[in-house]
Amino acid sequence: MSGLLIFLVILVLLVLFLISAYNRLVSLRNNRENAFADIDVQLRQRHDLIPQLVEAVKGYMKHESEVLTAVTDARARAMGAGTINDKIAAESQLTAALGGLKVAVEAYPDLKASQNFLNLQEEIADVENKLAAVRRFFNSATKELNIAVQSFPSNLVAGMFGFHKETMFDLGEKREVMEEPPTVKFS
Repeated sequence: MSGLLIFLVILVLLVLFLISAYNRLVSLRNNRENAFADIDVQLRQRHDLIPQLVEAVKGYMKHESEVLTAVTDARARAMGAGTINDKIAAESQLTAALGGLKVAVEAYPDLKASQNFLNLQEEIADVENKLAAVRRFFNSATKELNIAVQSFPSNLVAGMFGFHKETMFDLGEKREVMEEPPTVKFS
């Protein structure tokens, strides 16, 4: 009889552990998804500002149409991305395209002095700063989830219920440049 009791106690403890570990993993996954929702809000603001920026630049940059096309195409891909991983990849491409636009703008002093353009630059700089903050929070939530998914004994529960290591919002080779706050020049 005592052997049966010990078996039942061990079984109950095992079930409680499984429930606890599963609930923790679900909570961490939801935190990550919530953090990406914050990123999504900032990305939407960024996407809304880009057409205004392109229109402000178009009149000045008649010969730079490929730069504007690259920004517009990258924005469309970013807005059409469905999964978190697709959005991360598309946003990296959009960031690179916007970097090309910033380089091209340097050749147009009249554009850089335009009040409309300066206002747009300030708004975009503000959104980029907010994006950097929410991206850090998202990566922190992703790291916490990944640690739980990979560490013992919760990795056993993660494997049973389909939890897996998630992708960070990495900027790749542009990371050093993007981690610096954007500068707004009044020249």
